[in-house]
Amino acid sequence: MIISSIMLRSLSRQLLVSVMRQRWYCTSTDGETRIANILKVKFPGAIEIKVDDISGGCGAMYEVHIVADEFKGKRTVMQHRMVNEALAEEVKQMHGIRINTQPTQEKADS
Repeated sequence: MIISSIMLRSLSRQLLVSVMRQRWYCTSTDGETRIANILKVKFPGAIEIKVDDISGGCGAMYEVHIVADEFKGKRTVMQHRMVNEALAEEVKQMHGIRINTQPTQEKADS
């Protein structure tokens, strides 16, 4: 049986869409919940914490967004360092992490 490359591409797209659709409807992964809980403890002044597993649910790559009082007066590099230190053990097990931080005042202004 010969399978054409066009059929393979079509099947690949269908599988990708199916996987993405399943991830879209599911609740937070264990990793997302664990990381969010750690950040809530480390940044009690946070008004917004969002953690997304951007690796399709396997826990290899996360995107973190935090708006917190603890970031006021600190440069972005220091804010990111604070997040990396808070998640030091978790980061060791990841392929990567994207960090987006803001002081609460900036969030209120935007």
